[in-house]
Amino acid sequence: MRKFLLIFSFFSIVLFFSACSPKHGEILLAKFDKGNITLGEFEKAYAKNSGGLEAAKDDSLEQYQKFLDLYLNFRLKIKDAYDRGYDKNPDLLAELNDYKKKVGVSYLLDKELVEPSIKKLYDQRKIELRVSHIMIRPDSTGDEGAKTKANAVLKRVLAGESFDSLVNEFSADQYSKPKGGDIYYISAGLVVPEFEDAAYKTEVGKVYPEAVKTRFGYHIIKVTEKRERIPSIRASHILLTFANEAGTSDTLAAFQKIDSIKTALKNGADFAKLAEEFSKDPGSAKKGGDLDFFSRRVMVKEFDEAAFNLKVGEVSDIVKTNYGYHLIKQTERKSYPTFEEEKEELKKIYKQTRYNSDNEALLMTYKTKYGFKLNDAGIEAIHAANDSVKVGADYFESKLKTDFGKTEVFRLNGEVFNLDAVLDKILTQAEYMNKVITREVLKEAANKISGDLALETETLTMDNRYPEYAELMEEYKNGIFIFKLQEEEIWNKIKIDDAKLEEHFNKNKEKYNWNDRVAFTEIFSRKDSIIQVCKDLSKKGTNFDSLAVKYTERAGMKSKGGKHEMMDASSSQISKEAYKLENTGDISSSIANANGYSLIKLDRKEVARLKTFEEAKAEVSGSFQEDESKRLENAYNESLRSKYKPEIKKEELSKVFKSE
Repeated sequence: MRKFLLIFSFFSIVLFFSACSPKHGEILLAKFDKGNITLGEFEKAYAKNSGGLEAAKDDSLEQYQKFLDLYLNFRLKIKDAYDRGYDKNPDLLAELNDYKKKVGVSYLLDKELVEPSIKKLYDQRKIELRVSHIMIRPDSTGDEGAKTKANAVLKRVLAGESFDSLVNEFSADQYSKPKGGDIYYISAGLVVPEFEDAAYKTEVGKVYPEAVKTRFGYHIIKVTEKRERIPSIRASHILLTFANEAGTSDTLAAFQKIDSIKTALKNGADFAKLAEEFSKDPGSAKKGGDLDFFSRRVMVKEFDEAAFNLKVGEVSDIVKTNYGYHLIKQTERKSYPTFEEEKEELKKIYKQTRYNSDNEALLMTYKTKYGFKLNDAGIEAIHAANDSVKVGADYFESKLKTDFGKTEVFRLNGEVFNLDAVLDKILTQAEYMNKVITREVLKEAANKISGDLALETETLTMDNRYPEYAELMEEYKNGIFIFKLQEEEIWNKIKIDDAKLEEHFNKNKEKYNWNDRVAFTEIFSRKDSIIQVCKDLSKKGTNFDSLAVKYTERAGMKSKGGKHEMMDASSSQISKEAYKLENTGDISSSIANANGYSLIKLDRKEVARLKTFEEAKAEVSGSFQEDESKRLENAYNESLRSKYKPEIKKEELSKVFKSE
């Protein structure tokens, strides 16, 4: 019994400590007035600031300790910001909301429009369809006539009449008409969206039950095949053209030759060697017939179909195209890429095909959500009263403004937008400039403005739906608060005057010094003969500065007469040569340098020395402000620690990134 009690007591203790010991991420590293820093929070912040989790794991305990001190200072500042009421400051909140709108719009469109759409596109593109169609174009009867005709043809197709014969009778697509309406294989993103949507909803061997309208007309769509899409293949070929050596067409001789090559391949001959020897394709023959990778529909239809139906390593039968006879060997094929590999290409396809219409639909959803309503009566009244006033500055001095400036054009989210407000918003937009203010212009502007405003309004509700967005906004808000604190506690407290600067200078004189310096005049020419002429003329008494004005060719120095003001003597090869001259007025020999030759006259040189206060004043000011900033920053951090009295548990840092 006693043994049982001891065992029971042992397990009770284990269970007690297991229940009481916090999970790894909840271990406290520091706590302060109404706040704390957990191990999980620290690890997340540290990894983010050190280039990722794997890099963070390799750092030392000393590095973790330094970061904890910095991170604690940051957290105490944020606590101080809230205590000062920054979270209720209208100016700071306005800045945050403005940022939310700017960043949120692109974020929202990406999350609710682009990402789901490209994921759908990615899944659809795993399958390719072979499609035939009958296209009815609008004629003199207009769109309604084309629709009526298309529906009549569709009714006959669905009743069982031959699709091919109806293609031949009615289709306006002259490319596919001779082939029974076959437009070959398509995949998502390749054709107009309305056509694509219908095709992907249709079973193999079936006809879509409605006439589909696109910008080309009306289509009756039949899907003839559905298969797993191969993104691209690599193939080689041997081409024999129909032309013989005399330059005339001889298809029989070409066929007999390609057939003999086919037999040689069956008997084990090397495809690449035969391609090099016999293929009439100059681009690929020298590469053993290699055509590199290509995707569907890049090659002519007959070639494409044969190549994509092969297996890797397999050689086709003889394929006839407009170019001649081919033997094709598939050498590689690419598997369907991952979503991440294909993501940027998917975005490009989506933006080109569906983005605009999807964006309009999404904006309409938001506009409806926020109660968008056009004031048709007000718009009609403005339209009727105006015959010449245009969008632009003249409106604001017109009778139209006086009479209708306060007339409601639309309302959104409970706010009324009158004519003044609408025209103010489109005043600088190029597509509206100098357009007469008509009902059409006002409705277009109202729809555009309301869409933008509805989207911005929706961004303010995203925090609950997207945690990562909420985190991004929290970081930006903290950044605004920190900037405000730095302004109040540091930058506004730095007072600069000459007395303080001179005092700072005197304490740090050794930091401010000149190296050896030199000023000189240079004549530069691409020809050494010109330099020699100038040298001779100067020896005979011609003024060197006058010669420099006349002859120097260095870019940017002609207008300065070749004068190089005082500079560090070691800053260039020319300045080094100038410093070697002994006396003011001395002239060098011809000096070869990049792209030409130089002749130099020493104007002034000065050995290294300490700077005077006036010479160093700009540097002193920068250094003083930097030192003051550090002093005030340290003082502020100390005041926060004194105020919030944080307790730091540095011993827990040994557990950082060791949850396992």
